[in-house]
Amino acid sequence: MKLKNSTVTVIGGSGFIGRQVVERLARAGARIIVLTRNADRAKFLRPMGAPGQITLVSGQANDDAILRQVIDQSDAVVNTVGILAETGKQKFSALQAELPAAIGQMLAENAFLANSALRMVQLSAIGADAQSKSRYARTKAEGEAGLLAAWPSATILRPSLVFGAGDGFFNRFAGMAMTAPAIPVIGGGSNRIQPVYVGDVADAVINALKNDKTAGQIYELGGPDVMSFRDAMRYLLKCIRRKRLLLSVPFPIMHMAATAMRILPQPPVTNDQLKLLKTDNIVADDALTLADLGVAPTAMDAVVPSYLERYKPGGQFNMS
Repeated sequence: MKLKNSTVTVIGGSGFIGRQVVERLARAGARIIVLTRNADRAKFLRPMGAPGQITLVSGQANDDAILRQVIDQSDAVVNTVGILAETGKQKFSALQAELPAAIGQMLAENAFLANSALRMVQLSAIGADAQSKSRYARTKAEGEAGLLAAWPSATILRPSLVFGAGDGFFNRFAGMAMTAPAIPVIGGGSNRIQPVYVGDVADAVINALKNDKTAGQIYELGGPDVMSFRDAMRYLLKCIRRKRLLLSVPFPIMHMAATAMRILPQPPVTNDQLKLLKTDNIVADDALTLADLGVAPTAMDAVVPSYLERYKPGGQFNMS
């Protein structure tokens, strides 16, 4: 499809990945509807486009009336909604399993009425597996299946761990390294990850929308660097020029700690997240990848050191 003058709805468009998608859609000349929980807090998106180009709609993504309202006005839909842990009303089943299926059903109904949002891109995750012990991974797989059952022409993108300025991975551990004498490496840190740049994920979304041949396909998105979790922590410490002990913590001990921390409003780690850390998070050998979407993966060295500078001793302006 041609993005210029098309209307694209981005569900969760104020999030880490969503805002990058919105920016690129604006540059491509699309009209953009952003469904977000709080439109006032998402006003930072408006300057990304021309006056009137970006419309912000407040509402819960799993509110069928609001969801239908934004989908009915669109030529394409991008769903970036996902959570790493359940908090309050934010549940895996509702947001990761039921929401994509509901979007697919609405697209199918619109197609029957000849008022179809022709393209749909779903942000899922590497590791989505209906047989996984992790509810996060299971609901991601259920969401994919429900969407494709209702709307088979959807394109599904499965990124590995996503990095970039403002990410919740390298920033989180860098902040910990500023004060803690050691960084916990769960289960020895042997599980492998393939970090992918958030800008590359956003470019993949745009290219998928523009190329109708991506309809019905599943792509796994990973960067050029495959590393163990322990090596990622070593890389982080090198970037921020700090020496810290990498403390290996066995899974059974971490599970006991996670169980004890369930009473906290936002526990630092959950049992479900620990289950994810027991498996690799890398692109499969036979998968369609960023290259198939015309995106050259960005190396971590080109991005990560610059946004971690503020965690160095003395801060980002220390020249020593």
